[in-house]
Order: sequence, then C-alpha cells, then structure tokens
Amino acid sequence: MGGMMDGSGMGNSFFGGFFGFGLILLILIIAIFFIVRWMMKPHAKEQNSSNRVRGESGSKEVLKKRLASGEITEEEYDRLKKKLDD
Repeated sequence: MGGMMDGSGMGNSFFGGFFGFGLILLILIIAIFFIVRWMMKPHAKEQNSSNRVRGESGSKEVLKKRLASGEITEEEYDRLKKKLDD
C-alpha cells in the first residue's frame, strides 16, 4: 500500500507542478508581450510624426525641383505649395 500512495502522490505533484509551471510560463509570456507593446508604442508615435514631417518637406522639395526644371509654372508652384501647407 505504501507503494501506491507514493505513486499517486507523485502523480499529483507532477500535475500540480506541470500546471503550476505552465501557468507561470503563460503569465510570463503575457507580461513580455505587454512590455514589448508598451515599449514600442511611444517609438511608433515618434516615428510616424517624423515620417509625416519628412513627407511634407519632401513634397516641397519635389515642387521646387519641378519649378526649377520648368515642369510647372510659378503660379502652379504657389497653388500646390499652398495646398501642402493646409
């Protein structure tokens, strides 16, 4: 009988240990996910705002090049630049 009790006790501690470890592992994975998400959020906002600024200045550079090459007139340049500023 002592052997049976040892066996069943081992089984219970095995499942308790396995599910306990699994639960800890799951909590750890979820925590890492939220930490990474939290760390990337401010960076993504900074990156989007800098891309927007670069895009606006890039568009103005294209307009200047088109004006310089004679592709558009000064009136068209002023009109398109005003649209970009809005």
